[in-house]
Amino acid sequence: MNLYSVLLVDDEEEVFQLIIKKLDWERMGFRIAGYARNGVEALEIAEELQVDVVMSDIKMPYMDGLTLCKKLKELYQSIKVIIFSGFDEFEYAKEAIKIEAEEYILKPINASELREVFERIRGNLDRELDEKRNIDKLTEYYMESLPVLQENFYTSLIEGQIASDAIGQYAKNYQISLSGPFYVVTILHISSNAVGEEDAIRDATLLSMSVKKLAEESLAGKWDSRTVTYLGDIIVITQLADEESITHFTDRMDRICKMAKRVCKARVTAGIGHICNRPEQLSVSYQGAKNAISYRVLYGTTRAINIAETDPQERGDIPWEGPYIREIIKRIKMGESDALKTEIRRFASQISGKRMSLQKYRILIMELLTEIFRFGANNQINLDLIFGENSDVYAQAMQLESPEALGSWLEDRCIRMQLQLLEERRDTTKSFVARAIEYVKEHYGDQDLSIETICRFLNVSAAHFSTVFKKETGKTFINYLTDYRMREAVNLLLTENEKTYIIAQKVGYVDPNYFSYVFKKQFGMSPSKYKQNRPAGSR
Repeated sequence: MNLYSVLLVDDEEEVFQLIIKKLDWERMGFRIAGYARNGVEALEIAEELQVDVVMSDIKMPYMDGLTLCKKLKELYQSIKVIIFSGFDEFEYAKEAIKIEAEEYILKPINASELREVFERIRGNLDRELDEKRNIDKLTEYYMESLPVLQENFYTSLIEGQIASDAIGQYAKNYQISLSGPFYVVTILHISSNAVGEEDAIRDATLLSMSVKKLAEESLAGKWDSRTVTYLGDIIVITQLADEESITHFTDRMDRICKMAKRVCKARVTAGIGHICNRPEQLSVSYQGAKNAISYRVLYGTTRAINIAETDPQERGDIPWEGPYIREIIKRIKMGESDALKTEIRRFASQISGKRMSLQKYRILIMELLTEIFRFGANNQINLDLIFGENSDVYAQAMQLESPEALGSWLEDRCIRMQLQLLEERRDTTKSFVARAIEYVKEHYGDQDLSIETICRFLNVSAAHFSTVFKKETGKTFINYLTDYRMREAVNLLLTENEKTYIIAQKVGYVDPNYFSYVFKKQFGMSPSKYKQNRPAGSR
């Protein structure tokens, strides 16, 4: 016979003794586990001793019996509570029933009544204990819980949270076979903006379930795989017969990604980790799968990316990105939208063709954005209108999931910059740079023409003029003036039959020897030789 523990609660010790003498407790299947003089003390003892029955008076200091009953029922659902009182008041009985007390007994306590009460309680306790011990019910409960237990096991395994010597026992308990001999983890990642058509599944959870079901159906009968949902992704743990099988498995995953786009309207990337030969190494494979997923920014979505095939070899090549970035900046400045789009697409295409690491890619994005921001700041472009106020532009760019997506994003922002720049130029009167160029055209033969001369004409400082002129033309003022004078000198040499010193004077040089030096430096030959070698038919 089971002995159930009883806690007596009353502020009068003589009441304890009286109740104890009323029954043969052990013969009834009970034992007195302890005494308490108030509800607060009773709660502490009940927690410590884990009693089955509490028999309590109502009227007590600090915490009355009804409050005690309520708290016990909140803390321990299975505990049985008997309320006794010397007050024959309906409100007490009604409250006792409300808080699910098993019995309400009036003082003085009758032995026969008390025996009947505890017999009923013992019967209830016996039935509850039998239910808990019922093997069939426990087995049923276990089987119902098994899928959840298995899923928790797999997620703990890939996170490396299970000791290697405990994996086998857990697998046995959860009816999981880990015979291998090889294992690999795959992550099926659904892009957050994966849905594009009106009839697509909008809800992210339902979309994930749809992709999971599709993957399970595609792998069934062909691969020993188990799929679980974890941290928003679908995790596929696969056992392989040999290492060579990974090629066919990668192809299968690639087809699943394309099927998901067609059937579920979802952009799915399959990141495949490294093959391992021990279950405890699945955490390493999982990390490799996460790294493979990250490479979608380089290789795009709707495909399988095997980390073993995505191991870029960083060579000491001459950096390729600089000229592309400079060309993009140049096209923005020139206002040629079609040419700008072409350069950006060429840039994105180069990224796709380069086997670079994620670190190199991140550096590339930083360099690109730095140059664009520098250009914008130097040209008084409102970058908040281009990229959004207080936005993390780098984070925006890194969230894009393919070089094509990066190209589209960059194209949109650069076109905006270009339009803003053109609008600024359109709304401004002829700039002093343009006026300076016109002045050079009219006064290039003036031997006293200099930066100081033109700055006095324009009423600007030499420092400001030099900075702006070079920014707009790509040349210093002196270089621009020299180039213009040389072009005019060539024209005169080929069209007029004048001495070299005369031509030198006409293009602003006092010293013909210095003129000849500058000419030779520009064209690689003296003026006289250049004239001798002029094309046939020229004058």
